[in-house]
Amino acid sequence: MRAGGASDRQDGEGTPPQGEASGLFARALSGGALTAGAYAFTQAMRLGSNLILTRLLFPEAFGIMALVTVVLVGLQMFSDAGIGPAIARSPRGDERDFLDTAWTVNVIRGGLLWVLASALALPMAWAYDAPDLAMLLPVAGLSLLIAGFDPTRIDTANRHLLLGRVTLLDLAAQAAGILSMVTLAWATGSIWALAVGAVLGAGAKLLFTSLWLPGPANRFRWERAAASELLNFGKWILLSTACGFMLSQGDKAILGFHLSMGELGIYNIGYFLASFPMLVAGTVAGRIMIPLYRDHPPLASARNAQRMRRLKLGLSVSVLLLLALMALAGEALVGILYDARYLAAGAMATAVALALMPSVVGMGYDQAALAAGDGRGFFLLLAAKAALQTLAFLIGAQFWGVGGALIGQGIALALAHPLIAWLAHRHGAWDATHDMIAGALALALIGLVWWARAGELAALVP
Repeated sequence: MRAGGASDRQDGEGTPPQGEASGLFARALSGGALTAGAYAFTQAMRLGSNLILTRLLFPEAFGIMALVTVVLVGLQMFSDAGIGPAIARSPRGDERDFLDTAWTVNVIRGGLLWVLASALALPMAWAYDAPDLAMLLPVAGLSLLIAGFDPTRIDTANRHLLLGRVTLLDLAAQAAGILSMVTLAWATGSIWALAVGAVLGAGAKLLFTSLWLPGPANRFRWERAAASELLNFGKWILLSTACGFMLSQGDKAILGFHLSMGELGIYNIGYFLASFPMLVAGTVAGRIMIPLYRDHPPLASARNAQRMRRLKLGLSVSVLLLLALMALAGEALVGILYDARYLAAGAMATAVALALMPSVVGMGYDQAALAAGDGRGFFLLLAAKAALQTLAFLIGAQFWGVGGALIGQGIALALAHPLIAWLAHRHGAWDATHDMIAGALALALIGLVWWARAGELAALVP
């Protein structure tokens, strides 16, 4: 890979050779489609397993595991050194010493995370009045220890948008984890099936990627220059992902104090159904946007800008339509798929999908900052979004229950968009035409959902 910027291989007009640009965008489109398809298949497997697990286990089990997930994801995000984005953007991202140093950092981090998960077990069990957390957290935390050993060949494949094999191996690993959960739940009828299944899934990913991804095996290595670059870039990612925790898991952490474990489990099922389109799109954007912004920034040529606009519009419109479908059909889906204990999840799904719509307009812009190495700007954006969303969620939950919390979240996400646009403009990635089209569609769909599902939404406000 080249050591300089994108301009190192541009022609006299400041644009990459047409064949090269077309090849990268083609890989981005095919890789994005593959990632979306694999993610959709994974979520279909999760849905199928949930249908079985809800009949083998009790609602409280899903509430308790939601809190376990909050802790594990929180530990990951509060310690994220940004290894993946660093490898994706660094001129040294293909060098063996750089990759081995990155892997060593991840191994050390994984060990520390497991120790922290074990240490937090008793305090969390006391804080949420859930004794099972005291034993579940140390066991489920083993998945963090195992993940620390994942090879950097995964990041190398993402760096070059060679997503086929790594996506399929990740899919196989998730299938192994889901199958383990269902089998153990059938055999034991215990919540332990969920924790042990997560650990087995992490082990399967390590095994599959170590055996079947091409490239040399990682070894322990500490090169000062590589470590300095990783940690200098990672300090902003660390702060950013700490804010990202509140964006992705803050709802469950807050609602855990307002709802019973059974009610939290129902909310978790509704959230799973409704957030599916956003999770797919977020995964796709995270895989393809950094290489595209890095090598073919929109300001470099009109062709780049047009290609990026088509890509973002296709992604935004698709996600908005899917969110509207989940909002309008959430109650029907729950009625068809789940038994009577989970019917309340339908209204939850409607409210969650509605709250997420404003965030679609700015989706993917933050990757432009990472591609430019602007970790500070990325952090400031996430910090502002986290503050807005958490404050709105807390106020809504305190005075108007779950419905108020989700309405507050949606308002906060809409208010954050000017900040997103500012950061995108700073890095030459903002597209006013895209935002006008996607924003108008979002407003229209929000109005449609409010009109069609006013009764269900009102029922969520005490």
